[in-house]
Amino acid sequence: MTVTSRVQTLRAFLCALCALCALCGEPLLLPSPARAADLDAAQLAKIDAAVASAIEKGEVPGAVVVVVHGDAVVFRKAYGHRALKPEKAPMTADAIFDLASLTKPVATATSVMLLIEQGKLNPADPVAKHWPAFAANDKDKVTVEQLLLHTSGLTADNALADYADGRAKALERVAALKLEAPAGTRFRYSDVGFIVLGELVERVGGLPVDAFARKHVFDPLKMAETGFTPADALKQRVAPTGLRDGKVISGEVHDPRAFKMGGVAGHAGLFGTADDLARYARMLLRGGELDGARVLSDKTVKRFTEPHPVPGPPGKDGTAPKLARSYGWDVDTGYSAPRGDAFTKGTGFGHTGFTGTSLWVDPGSKTAVIVLTNRVHPDDKGNATPLRREVGTIVGRAVGRK
Repeated sequence: MTVTSRVQTLRAFLCALCALCALCGEPLLLPSPARAADLDAAQLAKIDAAVASAIEKGEVPGAVVVVVHGDAVVFRKAYGHRALKPEKAPMTADAIFDLASLTKPVATATSVMLLIEQGKLNPADPVAKHWPAFAANDKDKVTVEQLLLHTSGLTADNALADYADGRAKALERVAALKLEAPAGTRFRYSDVGFIVLGELVERVGGLPVDAFARKHVFDPLKMAETGFTPADALKQRVAPTGLRDGKVISGEVHDPRAFKMGGVAGHAGLFGTADDLARYARMLLRGGELDGARVLSDKTVKRFTEPHPVPGPPGKDGTAPKLARSYGWDVDTGYSAPRGDAFTKGTGFGHTGFTGTSLWVDPGSKTAVIVLTNRVHPDDKGNATPLRREVGTIVGRAVGRK
């Protein structure tokens, strides 16, 4: 296929997509012909079959997929159902999802990076410098960087009973935890570590993490439908998740610890749309600025997303695998399914969420892949991992990453 015919095919595809977006009342950002020329529209169209297969297998009830390339949204589509119970409702492109652990990089780590940029935090700071009680049980040397990289030695999750008596008591119990491993000696993905970072944002930044992220990240980026504890006016578009006390969860955070903390925590609790995540991803790809609003400096974005080696668990031969994380993002670990099999290892970054959400960014091709599902609906089952990997592979090949 010639470049000209590829451009013509892509334009026809985008026109059809524009019509779909018009039905949703949302504009589609169109790529320039120069950017269109490096997209394989036929390859990108394979997303339809990938999502249809996942729905047919019962892995997800529905999905919204958005692809950013060259500072434009080049694919935006909703599939299947937003809700199956108590009544069926079709998925729409403007559905609001419980983003689960996407909270970690998008809200909490971004806020931490702002505080680092402002000189109020340093990655090398011991956490106890800003939260003295955290020094208990030999945690005095745990640093902000180790929390961001999941190498702090903290447990993945402490007992749910620790959260039974409200937010303040829960944080007291987190501060009193013992380490499971010496700080800096292993990578273990930890919700607790980001609960600590959320508390640091409030202690150092002067606002709870939800308010800080709203003021300094979401409002400047015009991410109007992203935030914690969705307002009643938005709840009708929230994709429900699993079960709590025998009832479908809708409009409240799925994560039980975040729920016990009032819906606001550093590890989970953020809700948002694929469109808002596309704006966030474009900001990162543009070096921290979007539509005249600068959220992070270019230097901070690089610091935020550059890979750091992290020590994995030793294998049977005694050697540890080579893993990489950045400050709040996955780079190359067992959590890298959204990268797929085409994007180059070690050069991109992203994250997943337990409810079935994911974002992967490939700066080299100026591409971001957003896959939002509520795979835990209606029965806390489902599996979004194969779909994340397949869509990531499709998009990677569509932008020439073979």
